[in-house]
Amino acid sequence: MDRREFLQGAAGVAGAAMLASGVNAWAQSNKDRMIGIQIGAVSFVDEGVDKVLDEMQRANINTLFIATFTYGRGIAGRQIPGQPLPDHGSQKYDTDTFYGGAYTNITPKYYEDTTFKNFRAPDLGNFDVLEAVVPAAKKRGMKVICWYEDVFRRDLPGIEKLQEVSLNGQNADTLCFNNPEYHNWLMDIAEDWSRSYDIDGIMWGSERQGAFANVLGSRHAPIQPMTATCFCQFCNAKAKALGIDSERAKAGHLKLAEFVAASRKQQRPVDGYYVEFWRLMLKYPELLAWESLWTNSLHDVQKGIYSRVKRVNPQLGVGWHIWHNNSFSPIYRAEQDLAEMAPYSDFLKVVMYHNVAGERMVEYINSVGSSYFADVPKQQLLDFHYRLLDYGAEKGMADLAQTGFSADYVYRETKRARAALQGVQTKLWPGIDIDIPTANGHSKCTPEGTKAAVAAAFRGGADGVLLSRKYSEMKLANLRAAGEAVKA
Repeated sequence: MDRREFLQGAAGVAGAAMLASGVNAWAQSNKDRMIGIQIGAVSFVDEGVDKVLDEMQRANINTLFIATFTYGRGIAGRQIPGQPLPDHGSQKYDTDTFYGGAYTNITPKYYEDTTFKNFRAPDLGNFDVLEAVVPAAKKRGMKVICWYEDVFRRDLPGIEKLQEVSLNGQNADTLCFNNPEYHNWLMDIAEDWSRSYDIDGIMWGSERQGAFANVLGSRHAPIQPMTATCFCQFCNAKAKALGIDSERAKAGHLKLAEFVAASRKQQRPVDGYYVEFWRLMLKYPELLAWESLWTNSLHDVQKGIYSRVKRVNPQLGVGWHIWHNNSFSPIYRAEQDLAEMAPYSDFLKVVMYHNVAGERMVEYINSVGSSYFADVPKQQLLDFHYRLLDYGAEKGMADLAQTGFSADYVYRETKRARAALQGVQTKLWPGIDIDIPTANGHSKCTPEGTKAAVAAAFRGGADGVLLSRKYSEMKLANLRAAGEAVKA
């Protein structure tokens, strides 16, 4: 079955049944609770493979999610420069050496249909993390899952052919899912790992959303409205095939960007911010159509990766990292329908980073509170979101960044995700925050908080937990506390 046939078939009952049977088979063969950790190649180089695996087993970890490709520091490299170094690994930053790319060897034949061919990470020389770690992990009964993300650099040769186009007409740092070369490349690299190494699965993540949500600032760490994407030739062609007027879609986003810019300057419309926001949506229904187009393109990539990997080896697990914005933005949450994703998901890592969530929720409220919700006082807006998202008695705006979210947030989010999966056998693995960097004076992880978060995830119905973001920023006391919670 080629990609086009798969995407067409997946829309029907027969395609859905085929996918669901793959999920069920994988779930039945993986009945034990998964205790995983995200880890980059540099940790094995700095500390040695056996030493790292010894530490993993002390924390009761049975699955390694190895960052096999990224150009971002979130899942690869040492500690973020400026943040305190952890109590293990090299005691210096890798500011001068980190570059990113693939931390495995590359098999050229898999990348013949894309111009993006030279992406081997230069950071660690010829070190192949899977070649070095998989055999040692297997001897200890540990599984290995390749973990890659949708993060690139602007200075990569030929990357401009794959980049999204921003509302302002300029190329973005991000790549377009509707660009056939990039779409194919995401499948190709998954196939390369699946055929070339004795791995147990693949996890891919994309921490992005469509232009409508981005222009509104419906996210933590908002972007400038005019840099929202994507309006490239491939998106325009897909829109035309779907009967969406791309010119009106772009015009609507430009009007929305003007509205947000004026809102941030406290230039209140006559009828208020929220009414004006709805007026724009009614005038330009293409706004939501374009957002749906982008989101469906993201899910088409997931379906494609799933199909490609299963064609290579049906026994490999395939799943997705679901961005933390799922915990803040009702728009983004609506776009991540877990029941609809289940037929092409053996597992879901739903991010539930309790500690950094406080800081991020404050950023989110400040963002939407200066655009379409600008008429609502910030504390009332936070309370409104707590009610919408079914959160309990979390802290207010004045204290939330300093305290973070409680373990109850992890419990509620796990319970919600379990219910949203509607009884299917897709594994639910909450992403648990261990020492994800926060600003000075803001909440920091503790062993007690880590234990409580892990326990809350299992109490909410999790099939396992995935300790995140990366081992190279975790303190050993917090990592071991997670292991103690698992044992308890």
